[in-house]
Amino acid sequence: MDLRKLKTLIDLVSESGISELEVTEGEGKVRIVKNAPPVYVQQGPAYGPPLTASYPTAGAAGAPEHAPAAAAPVAAVQGHVVNSPMVGTFYRSPSPGAEPFVQVGDSVKEGQTLCIIEAMKLLNEIEADKAGVVKEILIENGQAVEYGQPLFVLG
Repeated sequence: MDLRKLKTLIDLVSESGISELEVTEGEGKVRIVKNAPPVYVQQGPAYGPPLTASYPTAGAAGAPEHAPAAAAPVAAVQGHVVNSPMVGTFYRSPSPGAEPFVQVGDSVKEGQTLCIIEAMKLLNEIEADKAGVVKEILIENGQAVEYGQPLFVLG
């Protein structure tokens, strides 16, 4: 593979959202990995002190003045918040068309599956780390979630 083609591939990786690219051409093979912090996939619930995340409020600087009142900070929610232990895509049910794992008002036991987060083609079941009643589901099905983002409120 010539250097111009290699440079083009490096530029594509650095300018895009991908972190790794592997190209095989004939007998040659090139693997380009962007410097990024390691990602750890955790199976099951996250233990330890709860993470705090700051989410913008309706009155935050730079927020649109017409922001709905529903944009209140998550900290105002009463109950136990179940946070995402990883970055990925949130799914409420085990497969498309299947019943969701839990609904608002359902009683859950510690260790019961609440949802699935797909990360790097792996389906990770997220379990309740505390028994309670599902008061709120804060994420829509199929929505991308960040590490530490609130998913459920248990009462």
